[in-house]
Amino acid sequence: MRILFMGTPDFAAVSLRALYDAQFEIVGVITQPNKPQGRKKLIVDTPTKACAMQLGLPVFQPDSLRNDEVDTMVRDMNPDVFAVVAYGKIIPPNLLNIPEFGAVNVHGSILPKYRGAAPVQWAILNGDSSTGVTTMFLDEKMDTGDIIYSEQTPIGEMETAGDLFERLAEMGARLLVRTMKDIETGKAPRAKQDERLASYAPPLSKNLSPISFQESDRMVMKHICGLLPWPVATMQIAEQTLKVYAAEYTNQVSDREPGTLIGVGADGLSVVCGNKKIIRITKIQSPGGKAMNAADYFRGHPLK
Repeated sequence: MRILFMGTPDFAAVSLRALYDAQFEIVGVITQPNKPQGRKKLIVDTPTKACAMQLGLPVFQPDSLRNDEVDTMVRDMNPDVFAVVAYGKIIPPNLLNIPEFGAVNVHGSILPKYRGAAPVQWAILNGDSSTGVTTMFLDEKMDTGDIIYSEQTPIGEMETAGDLFERLAEMGARLLVRTMKDIETGKAPRAKQDERLASYAPPLSKNLSPISFQESDRMVMKHICGLLPWPVATMQIAEQTLKVYAAEYTNQVSDREPGTLIGVGADGLSVVCGNKKIIRITKIQSPGGKAMNAADYFRGHPLK
């Protein structure tokens, strides 16, 4: 079975390598154009391109999929199926209609929950106890296609979005290999999504960063974990906006108002949450500085 792979970030590169290791015939890889990254704005290959080049696979990086050149290129590759993993753009209908077996997508949630751009992060931000991955057939809308397989996993209480991404990438890759094998042998199931259960996971932005200490200690923790590694949760202290990289629960409670700073100790910064429980901020970053232990930072920058 001839597979045309489409993907961009690390999440996708894991699936590409899994298909290659499973000895599927990969006729080409389409990934988004390279973009400047980091403070120095260096142009670097997408993770999927880097993986494809390492495996010796042909790579294509069109600016848009909606032109005749891409249509001709895809038809010339004569794929039996598309494997689409976090490509980052909607696949137009003219391309979806090319492969005999359609386009298979790996999505980082248990559909129909968390359709959209950031399903992994929103599962944590909303305090869910579990999430998973789904393989589905793509259609013309966003994440609405028929489900093939789903696999569930618990979310660790202190698990960050970055850590969960890595686990789901491996799960998704294994599920994609299983899915492709069953499509090839005609065994793959197909089930409609229940629209009544659908929810949307919008893209993240820095507007989400500020922590609301009116929330419970658990939801404050989930806010911090869900925004790592980007855009990172923030808090205001002494007219400074500090990024928060780590925190921990305590057994302490206080009758003070939510958001009250109880003190800075050897273990970090203690703050009252909306349910009167105290959370301890343990790793922060000041503007222009490096991420560091909160206690060490405030020893050099004492609070009045």
